[in-house]
Amino acid sequence: METSLDETIGLQANQMQKKMLRYLNRSLEWYEITLEQWVVLSTLSENESINQRSLSAKIEKDPTSLLRILDILEKKGLVERRPFQGDRRASSLFITENGKHLRSEVAPYIENRFKEITANISAGEIEVYEKVLGEISRNLDGLLKK
Repeated sequence: METSLDETIGLQANQMQKKMLRYLNRSLEWYEITLEQWVVLSTLSENESINQRSLSAKIEKDPTSLLRILDILEKKGLVERRPFQGDRRASSLFITENGKHLRSEVAPYIENRFKEITANISAGEIEVYEKVLGEISRNLDGLLKK
């Protein structure tokens, strides 16, 4: 009997994602942030003065969830909102000095976690994996536009 793509791609990808999220969230506990907070902080560090709508699109996070994450990061003193010139309703997002310091500590730590996750996988296999994920992502982008 042939295994279905639902089981080989859908189920395995879903299970792997859940395991990875659990592992990375557990790993980040030391820094008192979650993986979602890390993604926002890291992305914001590379996109200073971005607005919430653009950040939401960039990290593919719905605006309501992003707002909650930004509120937490702001309370922790890691990001700040500043009024956007010309529109009092909008704000630009900035990473604070504390946020930059945390990012500089966490970035190499997270990189090492991914080295652990990909242990025993060759560079060539990683390249194929990235290519396949990219193709699946492009296929999904096209399907979602229909």
